[in-house]
Amino acid sequence: MCGIAGFYHKEKDYKSYGMHYRSILTAMHRELWRRGPDDAGIFLAKRCGLSHSRLSIIDISGGRQPMARTVGERTCTIVYNGELYNTAELRDALKKRGWKFETACDTEVILLGYMEFGPGFVKQLNGIFAFAVYDSLQEALYLFRDPMGVKPLFYMECGEEMVFASEIKGILAHPSAKAEVGREGLNEIFGIGPARSVGCGVFRGMREVRPGEWLACSKHAPLQRHTYWKLESHPHTDSYEKTVETVSFFVQDAIRRQMVSDVPICTFLSGGVDSSLVSAVCAAELKKQGKQLATFSFDFVDNQKNFKANAFQPSQDRPFVEQMAAHIGSAHTFLECGSQKQVEMLSDSVRAHDLPAMADVDASMLYFCSLVSKGYKVTLTGECADEIFGGYPWFHKEECFQADTFPWTMDLAPRKELLLDGFLEYLDMDGYVEECYSRSVAETPRWEGDSLREARQREIAYLNLKWFMQTLLNRMDRASMYSGLEARVPFADTRIVQYVWNVPWEMKARDGVVKSLLREAGRGLLPEEVLFRKKSPYPKTYDPAYEGLLKRMVQERILDGNAPVLQFLDKKKVGRFLSQASDYGRPWYGQLMAGPQMLAYLLQVNAWMERYRVKVVL
Repeated sequence: MCGIAGFYHKEKDYKSYGMHYRSILTAMHRELWRRGPDDAGIFLAKRCGLSHSRLSIIDISGGRQPMARTVGERTCTIVYNGELYNTAELRDALKKRGWKFETACDTEVILLGYMEFGPGFVKQLNGIFAFAVYDSLQEALYLFRDPMGVKPLFYMECGEEMVFASEIKGILAHPSAKAEVGREGLNEIFGIGPARSVGCGVFRGMREVRPGEWLACSKHAPLQRHTYWKLESHPHTDSYEKTVETVSFFVQDAIRRQMVSDVPICTFLSGGVDSSLVSAVCAAELKKQGKQLATFSFDFVDNQKNFKANAFQPSQDRPFVEQMAAHIGSAHTFLECGSQKQVEMLSDSVRAHDLPAMADVDASMLYFCSLVSKGYKVTLTGECADEIFGGYPWFHKEECFQADTFPWTMDLAPRKELLLDGFLEYLDMDGYVEECYSRSVAETPRWEGDSLREARQREIAYLNLKWFMQTLLNRMDRASMYSGLEARVPFADTRIVQYVWNVPWEMKARDGVVKSLLREAGRGLLPEEVLFRKKSPYPKTYDPAYEGLLKRMVQERILDGNAPVLQFLDKKKVGRFLSQASDYGRPWYGQLMAGPQMLAYLLQVNAWMERYRVKVVL
């Protein structure tokens, strides 16, 4: 994986001030060096500049970027962040059309595919990616993002100039970009966060290329957006047995394809059905090569002593991890994070995301990835299976089903509890959230044959794919890439997502068993105890000392000082909140973010405003 950045202007002549603009490109990829610490490069043309920081995984010696190819008077140049899983098939097809390859990397496949077919070639790609292509003949820049949005790609229109980067920090390294936030951005932070509206970059003027889109910037037309992939709704005609067989094939094929690497791989193993399936397939494939899979699990110091079972987190992971590691014969490492380290990593998590994130959920993942990255550059994870196969409680609870809002945040009261009354009036948080929700529901792909209940089930599934899954994909990308670790997500394969989208709910949760379709597809690969384990999400700490640390930090860094976040907070309300006992079983976002995470989130908002010198424009 890598970091990409650049800029485009249909009238400027960047080369006439080459030294100046090369220094900007260098500054941009330096901000992204954690995504690609192995190499860096820049390209400057009359209308465009491209910058790249590289993490070497495929064709380590031959895949340097920016990569260019010239045919006649046409030169096309690419910067690419991603991994292609059908490289061999596409390369063979291009060879048959007369193209000759100089490297073994997927970057060249994409570049030559673009030169042969144009932007529409992106439809043929199976992978996770964000890339930019500059076409000298057209004097045009094209930006592409993968269908599921696994890899990030932000952009900002600074007057007539287009600036883009893998991460927000890359854009803010450009002198024309400003770190400003208005009402929309503040609603994203306080009303929607740690999620983000699709395509929203929070900062004023900052956008993100939407999943399944490509953008065109040219001298002949203003910025144009094109959708090349979207879900399609239609009747599901396969029998249950055929459906199980198809899902089993897609899942195992996606995992095997995503094992491609010129460096060793590992997996994250939580002991749940999703990560266990990924690990089992990887272990079996490596065993054929005489190799042993390395697996890693995450927990918190003394969590066996402090753990409190609740409806959202019914059991601890370790017993199931031990069982799975023994079952597949992996070389397993148990990683733990202490309370002090979690607190220390909160600000690093902000730096990784360029925004407030999922508090200690993100901070701990950031720490764990930093440890894994000491020995590996590639890991496979079980992310996205719950959003696709219906694993979360809100897929099953009637009150969530009936709620006319996001099911993972049905009550906005905890979000308002600490804010100034005047600020709340300015935000109109309820109105903003309702508008975001209604817009997403209206976009749900429909099928005229659905009953009212089936139509609602599609809405819930669509909300999860477009919102909740994006939040977790963002978390995994930023947490892993901050340490130069590439995290792959086999369940986000478009073949799986599209196929399961149309499978009736009665098959997805047969006989009321959550994710029964995926469980049946995994028979023979996992022990029954793991295959039918009740879902338990990513672990969090229940150490009272952690909450104590947070309370002291809020008191010292926010209430006792001139913290920028104070312009939004009611000190008396915060003081009362600090004196209350936390309710761990009533999350205000998802399944994990309760009272302590509200304090951690406030600290992250404050750290974000300080680090990026955020200017509030009301």
